[in-house]
Formats: sequence, C-alpha cells, structure tokens
Amino acid sequence: MRANLMSFIAERLRHVGIVLRWTAILAPLAMAVGAACALFLWALDQATLLRFQYPWLLFLLPVAGFLIGLVYMKIGGKAEGGNNLIVEQIHAPGGGVPFRMAPLILVATVLTHLFGGSAGREGTAVQMGGSLASAWGKLCKLDADGMPVILMAGIAAGFGAVFGTPIAGAVFAMEVLAVGRVQYRALVPCLGAALLADWTCQTIGIHHTAYHIASPMGVTHPLVDPSLLLKVSVAAVAFGLTSLVFAEANHRLGGWAKKTIGFAPLRPAIGGLAVIALVYLCGTRDYLGLGILSEHAGAVTIPSLFALPIQDWSWLLKMVFTVVTLSFGFKGGEVTPLFFIGAALGNALSPILGVPVDLLAALGFVAVFAGAANTPLACTLMGIELFGATYGLYIAVACFIAYLCSGHSGIYLSQRIAVPKRAAPGLAADATLRDVRKK
Repeated sequence: MRANLMSFIAERLRHVGIVLRWTAILAPLAMAVGAACALFLWALDQATLLRFQYPWLLFLLPVAGFLIGLVYMKIGGKAEGGNNLIVEQIHAPGGGVPFRMAPLILVATVLTHLFGGSAGREGTAVQMGGSLASAWGKLCKLDADGMPVILMAGIAAGFGAVFGTPIAGAVFAMEVLAVGRVQYRALVPCLGAALLADWTCQTIGIHHTAYHIASPMGVTHPLVDPSLLLKVSVAAVAFGLTSLVFAEANHRLGGWAKKTIGFAPLRPAIGGLAVIALVYLCGTRDYLGLGILSEHAGAVTIPSLFALPIQDWSWLLKMVFTVVTLSFGFKGGEVTPLFFIGAALGNALSPILGVPVDLLAALGFVAVFAGAANTPLACTLMGIELFGATYGLYIAVACFIAYLCSGHSGIYLSQRIAVPKRAAPGLAADATLRDVRKK
C-alpha cells in the first residue's frame, strides 16, 4: 500500500515537473509571437492607409513583386515552403523551420499590401509563429518528440493572436495537420500559447475588427428552425464548392506560372501587372488588400457585407484578385480573403434563400475557410468566438457541410489524409493533398 502511494505521488510530481518545464518554454515563445503579430498588424494598417493616401503606389506593385521574388530566390531557401514546410516538419521533424522565415514573410506581406496585392495575414502569422518556435525549440534543445509540440504551439500562438480567437487558434494548430484527425497531445500547450499570445497582442494595443449578427430571426428560439437549417445546409454546399474552386484555381494557376515563367522574380512582377489590369477592367480598387478598412464611402469591405446592399458578384471578384496575387508569388495568407469571399457569397445568397444577410454572411465567413483549410472544428469555434454561441448550431452545420463538399482539396498541400471524406480506392496511408492532386 505504501509503495503504491509513493509511486502515485512520484508520478504526480513528475507531471508537475513536465508542466513547469513546458510553461517555462512556451511562455516566452507565446509572448514573442504575440508581440510579432502586434507589430505585423500595426504595419498592415499603416501600409493600407498609405495606399489609400497615395493611390499611385499600385503602379509599383510589379516592382515590389520583382523585389520580393528576387529576395526569396537569393536568400529564401526553405522559407519559400511557407505553411506547408511547417506542417511537414511537424509530421517528420528534420532540419526545422529557418529563422529567416519570420522577417522575410513579415516584410514581404507588408509590401504586398502596401502596393495593392490581394492577400491575407494568417499565413504570415503562422509562419512567424512556426519560425520563432523552431528557433526557440532548438535553443531549448527539444528532441524529436518535443519539436512537433512547440511548432504546433507556435502555429496556435500566431493564429490566435492575429485574429483574436485563441480557442480557434489552438484547435486549428492541431486540426490543420491532417484531414479527419486532431493531434490532441498538444492540446494544453496550444491553448496556453494561443491565449498568452492573444493577451500579449491586445495588451500592446492591437484591437481586432468586431463583427456582429444583429438579426434575431430564427435563432433565438430554443428549438431548431427546420426551415432555416435547410436553407443553411443549401448555402453550405455552395460555400464548400467555392472553397474547392478557390484552392484548385490557386494551385493550378500557380503551377502554370512556375512552368511558364522560369525566372522566379518575374512571376510576381507579371502578377502585379495582372492585378493592375484587373483594377481597370473591373473599375474598382475594393478588392485590393485585406478588404477590412474602407477607402471611401460605399466601398465593399468585410464589415459592409454584413448589411445591405446585396453584392451579387463580389465573392467572385475577390477570388480572382486573390488567386492572381498569391499564385504568381506575392506573400500573405489566404484566410482573410476567404473570409471576404465567404461573407460576400453569403451576402449574395441571402435574398435567394430568404435568410438574414448578416447571418448568412457570418456563416459564409467561417464556412468557406473551413472547406478550404479542412478545419471544420476550428472554424466552428472561431464562429462562436466571433459571433456568439447563440448561432453555434448553424455555424457548425455550415462548417461541417462545407468541409465535406470541398473534397480532398485544400490550401495546404502538405496536409495528410488521415480519414478520407469519401471512399477513395488506392489512397495510400497518410497520403497528402499534394499526392492526391498528382493522380
């Protein structure tokens, strides 16, 4: 009896020691990632405001693209792999993620936005988090078991801080690695890192855009509204198919550009010219940049999509601008443009389905991202963090159906398929989305 008691106490003390060790490792990392995200978000706002003040900066987008491509060609090395490199290093720890990835992606993304590229910020935050985590893990002499955990914590910290959604950030870091599987072994480190990074970012003075669903129709009653649920399900199919189109268009155009334009710096230069042509073809600059701040009264932005008037084709225009920007080699993330595309599609479908525009815009906001990133759980939690638990059922339905309808495609080609979404004969164990596209 005494021996059992001593063994129990020793085991508990060992657990306490592990917790204290990981706390000492993760706390500095999370604060560093939170501070880096704060700097990044501040720089993005300043770049956007400068572009609004000096419209002629758009004409320098090809020059900026050439410089970004040249720098990555000369010194980027493995950093060119971006988010996919981090996912690969978690699955199979090897050389790690280069530290230079963090400053390179930060500067390149700010330049992309300053001169008018249509890109996001999630990719930058995740790459900064992964890069800093890899460097810190090496300094702490973590082994092959510890490095994947700290890399996931870095992803969670970057995602949670850049969007102000730490719970979603924690789950995203565990869910994004493989389709149909969540890496729960990093649950507490990811949640702790995301919370501390978000707290650091907000303490520095960064405030996130607030989104609200004002319409109470069909969602305040304790019973499920079958009619509304059916309409949401129909919209979710459209959200999932849109995710599929976005991912495939990005990969196909990017692959074509690499095959056709051999000199890497020329790709973003030509992409910059294409973006300028799109601006004049469409007669608007509303689809440049993040799409959050408003350049003029009546501009189409993500907040504006939660209200009238209805924007019938904004989702498609934002998709085209973003695919051209990213596939030709400009830097940034896909997620904020996906928020825009989803909210705009929800806005367009609202009168057709008879669903309040703000509710359907909110559902599209998270569901298109869920389908493109194959992270339905993280996106459901993000929707609840952003819009409130009142809408949780409808958010979950939209994200889960969009996830199923996006197929074995996605924006992160290094994702492994742990649990196929449908019967897939001949699919190798732990095949990646890249492997599927090669068939």
